Amino acid sequence: MAYLYLLVAIVAEVIATSALKASEGFTRVGPVALVVAGYGVAFYMLSLTLRTIPVGVAYAMWSGLGIVLISIAARVLFGQKLDAPALIGMALIIAGVLVMNLWSKSSAH
Repeated sequence: MAYLYLLVAIVAEVIATSALKASEGFTRVGPVALVVAGYGVAFYMLSLTLRTIPVGVAYAMWSGLGIVLISIAARVLFGQKLDAPALIGMALIIAGVLVMNLWSKSSAH
């Protein structure tokens, strides 16, 4: 269940960050409301995650997967493109998260 909480936290954070860009400096009320709600859900779900998953492991997954997902969202929603070094870096992030979850005993709960 902790990994489900973490997934919801990551998705909520990606939604909130996308809304932050759309808020145009907190000048658009709808996106601002989504920012506040999204980050509220994200941090609440992260707090539930930390009952079971060690904070370092949870935060590594949160930040790594969040970077990848927000980059995809930025491409789809705002047309922002990534160059080859950025894509390689993200592949390395994904590899790191996989290594940590598949072989590290630190991620065991």
